[in-house]
This record gives sequence, structure tokens and C-alpha cells, in this order.
Amino acid sequence: MTNFFIYLLAMAGVTYLIRMLPFTFMRKKIKSVFIRSFLYYVPYAVLGAMTFPYIFYSTGNVITASAGAACALVLAYFNRSLITVAVCSSVIAFITGLLI
Repeated sequence: MTNFFIYLLAMAGVTYLIRMLPFTFMRKKIKSVFIRSFLYYVPYAVLGAMTFPYIFYSTGNVITASAGAACALVLAYFNRSLITVAVCSSVIAFITGLLI
């Protein structure tokens, strides 16, 4: 049980440091266009890197997951709402699973 609290404190410390250090060291406004654009796109890149591989393992079958992902990509390309993309891609993955 003490290991749990050690891990909890370590995670809390790391989370706090990650959020506190930029405020401590970056007191001036960032003027570099390159760094500002890099920091602007980092959350999107990290989110994509974390979620995209999981898509293909979410259903237990790569074919059904690929069908759902393809449906999601097509609907997102045509600027459909997030709920529409999520529901349609889930339905397509489910129907593909029934057919296979």
C-alpha cells in the first residue's frame, strides 16, 4: 500500500512540474514565429499520436477497425459534426463485424 502512495506522489509531482516549469522560465512573450507555431500544433500531434494507433486495436479486428476509421476520415473531411463521425464510424465498424 505504501508503494501506491509513492507512485501517487511521483505522478502528482511530475504533473505539477510539467505545468509549473513553463510559467517559471518563460516570463517573456515568445516572439519566434517558428516556436509559436510549433507550440500551437503540439497538442494536436500528441493527441493524434496517442489515439490513432489505438483505433486499429479497439475492435479486436483490424478490418472492422479500418472500416470505421475510413468512415471517420471521410466524414471528417466533409466537415461533419463530431457526434455524427463517432456514431457513423461505430455503426460501420459494427456492421462490418457482423458481415465478417
